[in-house]
Formats: sequence, structure tokens, C-alpha cells
Amino acid sequence: MAYLEKYLATKGQSKAAIAYLAGLDYLQEENPFIAQKIVQELKDQRSHLKLIASENYSSLAVQLAMGNLLTDKYAEGFAHHRFYAGCENVDAIEEQACEELKKLFGCDHAYVQPHSGIDANLVAFWAILVQKIQNEEVQRLGKKNIDAFSPEEYEIVRKLLVNQKIMGLSLNSGGHLTHGYRHNISAKMMQSVPYDVDRNTGLIDYNVLAQQVKKEKPLILVAGYSSYPRLINFAKMKEIAASVGAVLMVDMAHFAGLVAGKVMQGEYNPIPFADIVTSTTHKTLRGPRGGFVMCTKEFKDVVNKGCPVVLGGPLPHVMAAKAVAFKEANTPSFQQYAAQIVSNAKVMAEALVQKGVRLTTGGTDNHLLVADVATTFGLTGRQAEEALTTAGMTLNRNGIPFDQNGPWFTSGIRIGTAAVTTLGMKEKEMEEIADCVYTLLKAAKPAPCEETGGKSRSKVIIEQGILEEVQRRVKDLLVPFPLYPELLID
Repeated sequence: MAYLEKYLATKGQSKAAIAYLAGLDYLQEENPFIAQKIVQELKDQRSHLKLIASENYSSLAVQLAMGNLLTDKYAEGFAHHRFYAGCENVDAIEEQACEELKKLFGCDHAYVQPHSGIDANLVAFWAILVQKIQNEEVQRLGKKNIDAFSPEEYEIVRKLLVNQKIMGLSLNSGGHLTHGYRHNISAKMMQSVPYDVDRNTGLIDYNVLAQQVKKEKPLILVAGYSSYPRLINFAKMKEIAASVGAVLMVDMAHFAGLVAGKVMQGEYNPIPFADIVTSTTHKTLRGPRGGFVMCTKEFKDVVNKGCPVVLGGPLPHVMAAKAVAFKEANTPSFQQYAAQIVSNAKVMAEALVQKGVRLTTGGTDNHLLVADVATTFGLTGRQAEEALTTAGMTLNRNGIPFDQNGPWFTSGIRIGTAAVTTLGMKEKEMEEIADCVYTLLKAAKPAPCEETGGKSRSKVIIEQGILEEVQRRVKDLLVPFPLYPELLID
């Protein structure tokens, strides 16, 4: 029996479910393998606690907005300034997405074309370089634009563009690859001088950072993170950047939903202080996979030229899904959700600390926490990741500040609460999850390594009885909180 037929037999009336299941039925006829993998992914996500801090669940409306003929349209340029004809509907969709984003965050200008977070950061980097370096040279030389440069003048500008200095939180301290990690394009197109957290507290020391910034005088100071469990004071970051005339760029990919949900306010809200803000649209914001850029009026024109600078044709179907997600986020219910994310993270952190688990910075103020499994359990992050995944808890290994195990094996794990909060879980469930994590990791031991005769750094041995007990507890946790319950695909 087809998925839609089964659903209608239950007297189901959800329009979203009908549309979704009808699509699956059609895909099942056209490409059974792909349809089966989509269904299997749903089953897998229903059977595991999603604790990956960078993942969430988008609404069916967001997903359905992406599956249509908008994907067939080329639309280089930006609204009402395209290099292709027939973009009237794409113009309206992009404008709507931008307006929803501006209303949601209260920013001067919004740009919703980036396909991902790294694309958003590249647009921002080049917008800053063009506005602050290239355009200054245009004015200094009295040229109309760079097209009027001689080959020799253009070569001078090109060398100036790729020799600017960027300062971002190091990967070692919880920053992101795109904030100046040496193997990322950000450190290849600019000179990267990262800053670190304090070795003792694990926190950003603003006084130390201010001294480093005055010494290095970067063009760009980046604030943001992928595994820093505390709030950032953006008023202080702006003051530090302004002291040397640097541009303050904030990458809020991880915590955009907490800003949208009015959890991060005042000096912890980056919008009033940053010159440019970038983000992904998934993670805590619960949108489709994609990115966006917000900026002050100074950078509006150069940001709008993300295509052709670093982007190709925008994805109109994804921009449509972004517009849906932004509107969903601008509601009282989303604000309640955002507050619950943080409450859940704090409860889980406290429960783990009470059991003797060492957390970086001792806790959390946002949606994530980082546990030092090397110190607490004698495991690598990779071993802990494997053990927890086997028990039905999906998360990722993560480095801790000044990690001795390197970025592959790591000494920590990162736990996020955004997805389980979307399912409806609250404080009671967080305490149970924390106990499951602790019980399993306490019982996990490094497996023997046949190649070296020593201990493996990736494999573990877990007593079968304890593993089965935790697996059962995880299953019981998920029963009252089914993912997309209207999608009947047994």
C-alpha cells in the first residue's frame, strides 16, 4: 500500500503530510532507491537522539517550499538587477525573504543568496576587502571603478586585497574553520592571526584580546564560534575593533535562533554592534540548509554583488524556504522555543557536572556544551562518539581548548539541545539524557589495537548489558516525542 493511501486510511487530514507522502509515492515510482533512502533517513532520525549542535529539524512547510520548479530558474544578480530575463517571481521571493529577515533581526540590509555558511562568510570577507581596500584605491587614484585601472594599477590592488589581516577565534578554542584556520581558504586569502581563550577558564579574555588587536591591527575582527559554550559580549568586541579601525564581523551561524528568539539581548545581541553579520539558516534557526548576510548600509552595495564575486546562480527554491523559515521564527512560539533550548542545555550541563564530568568553562550559556571525555573517562572524543552513536545518541567528537589529542581523535564531545527541544523535550528529559551519556561512557573502555598491540584510539568495548540498558532508555525517551508524527511510513 502506498504511503499516502495508508495515511488517508487513518483519516489523516494534515495537508502537509498529504503533500509530502504524495511526493514520496511519486518518487517511489520514478526512483525507488532514492525514495527508500529518504524514508530510511526518517526512520534513522526517529530512532536516535539528535544531539549534534549544528543540526535541527525544519518544518514540513520549509521542506515543501524547496521541492518545486523554482529550482529550474537562473537568477544571477539580485532582485530587479538580474543578468537573466524572466526573474519577476524570483525577485518577489528574494525580496520577501530579505524583508522577513530584516523584520526578524532588525538589521539595515539583508542578503539571502549564500548557499551555505562558508559562502556567507566569503561574501562578507570580500565585501569588506572591496569596500575598505579596493574602493579606497579607486578614490585615491581618482578612477571611476576598477575597470578603469591599468594592468599595473590592478596588480597593486590585487596584492593589497590578499595581504590583509584577519583575527578570529582559533579552531583550537572553539572557533570555526572559516575564521582563519590555516587549511581553510580564509587563511589563504588573508593573513590569519587567531586569538585564543584563556587556558585556565576557557573563556575569552577581552583585556588580553584588546592588547592583541592593538598589536596586530587587523582589518577584520571576527566574533563567533562552533563550540564555545558561553555568550560573547559584542559591545566589548565592537569597542576592541573600533580601537584600531577594524571591521567587526560576527558569524552567528550557531546561535542565530537564540538571537531571533530574543534570548540573546543587549550587549549579547550582535546586530546593533557588528558591521557585518553572517549565518546559516539551519541549526538553531530551523530553516533549510543555506546562509545569509546582514550588514550596515555602508556594505549594502558590495554585499549585493556576492554574485559575481564568489557566488554563482542563487537557489530560488531555497530562498523560498528561507522566507518561510524566517516568518516562522518571528513568532512568540519560536521565542519560547529558543528560551527552552538554553534552559535545556543548562540543565543537561549541570546534571553532567554533578556526576563529575568536566565541561569546558564549567557549563553553558547557549545551546551547546563541550565535555572533556579524556579527563573524565579516559577516552578520546572519537571513542566517545562511537560509543554514544551505538547506543542511539548522535553527536560529534570535538576538540577542547589546547587539545593534546589533535583534531581527528580529540579529547571532547559536543552536545547540542536545539533538535531535541524541537521534538518537545524539556528539563526532565535532559536529566535522563545526561545520565544515559554518563552511564555509557563510564562503562566504555578502549578496545585493544591488533596492529600495535596497545589500545585503540577509536574503538571501544562496552559491557553488553549496560549498552542494551542505555539503548532501551534512549528508545523510551523518544517514544513520546516522534519526529514528524503525521508522516506514517511504518
